[in-house]
Amino acid sequence: MPSAGGLAETGNPFEPFLLIGDGGEPVVPVAGFLRNLQAAGRSEATQRSYGMDLLRWFRFTWAAGFGWDQTTRAEARDFCRWLQLAGKPERDHWRTGRRAGPGSGPAPGTVNAVTGKASPGPGYAAATVAHCETVCRSFYDYHLETGSGPLANPFPLARKNGRAHAHHNPMEPFGKERAGLFRPRQPKRIPRGIPDRVFDELFASLPSHRDRALVAFWVSTGARAAELLGVTSGSMDPGSQLVTVIRKGSRAMRPLPASPDAFVWLRLYQEETRGHVPSGPDDPVWWTLRRPFRPLSYHAARAMFTRAGESLGANWSLHDLRHTAAYRMARDPEVPITDVQWVLGHVHLSTTQIYVTPTAEDVIASVAGHYRRQAERPAPPPTPGPGYRPESLDVLFGRRG
Repeated sequence: MPSAGGLAETGNPFEPFLLIGDGGEPVVPVAGFLRNLQAAGRSEATQRSYGMDLLRWFRFTWAAGFGWDQTTRAEARDFCRWLQLAGKPERDHWRTGRRAGPGSGPAPGTVNAVTGKASPGPGYAAATVAHCETVCRSFYDYHLETGSGPLANPFPLARKNGRAHAHHNPMEPFGKERAGLFRPRQPKRIPRGIPDRVFDELFASLPSHRDRALVAFWVSTGARAAELLGVTSGSMDPGSQLVTVIRKGSRAMRPLPASPDAFVWLRLYQEETRGHVPSGPDDPVWWTLRRPFRPLSYHAARAMFTRAGESLGANWSLHDLRHTAAYRMARDPEVPITDVQWVLGHVHLSTTQIYVTPTAEDVIASVAGHYRRQAERPAPPPTPGPGYRPESLDVLFGRRG
């Protein structure tokens, strides 16, 4: 499929993103939908994510030769089939301008020997397809309400036979409501934390005090990567060992406790940058290490952590540090699970409870210890057979004087 059009970043806070058509003009139906998202309080990151999904859909309509307002259920079905069967488009590298060769990295879908995580496959993940189907259904629901789209949503919900929740156990919580008709099933993913031994090696490979302070705050506060990168100098409270972040979804300010080591590394980093970067209460904490000094972006921080992991042959991500912090707190018997929920900012306790599930490494170590204890257990004394007196056997084997 030709890569026609694109999603342009405008720099305008009232319209941060515009979907550009194959002729270079803005796509007006998508612009109205993104404005509606902004009015509902959705962040710029959410608007960009929705815009990228709609770009895939409009590229499909342009290639197939039908209008977005003339879509039927058949075209929506074929689009979801194409997402699940077709591969992702190949793009040129942003730095070299050339496409990656066969020996430039691990093959798509290869499982990393250190982390056990697979590299991105050649096709779209099931979560990407499901999210794209949800975005398209929301897009057509918006135009259905405004009267500017087709009379029926081409991405309908799946029907259920009979009365809803007819056989539901009142003692059990309700599951998810109706899903999309063309929404694929997603495998249940278990969060992966970084083992302590590997984390020590990873931390030792970090080249600067800034990187060590960042990783120490991520792994002790459980904050998301973007939440910590957006803090200012006035949000740091070394006396109380608190750092105040702005939550991703609710945009609420939440003070989070951090480890003493994190503030030690932060102090070392601040001494290195004293007089070189602004340090006012409203200035960012994290800056680039090279001139001209700029606030550290998410992509630069991700590249830093990726290089540190590649030095050990691992493919950990920044979000794995949040999983690691959650596992460490959830495994401490002195920390209630509700406190872990508060620190992570989860709305539902069921989301936090997934970190109570043992990891594969813990299960393997526990069962291996069971086998070792079984082998070290002393063998029980032989039981005399029928017709033998135990006193005679004791004398025979010297168990009694």
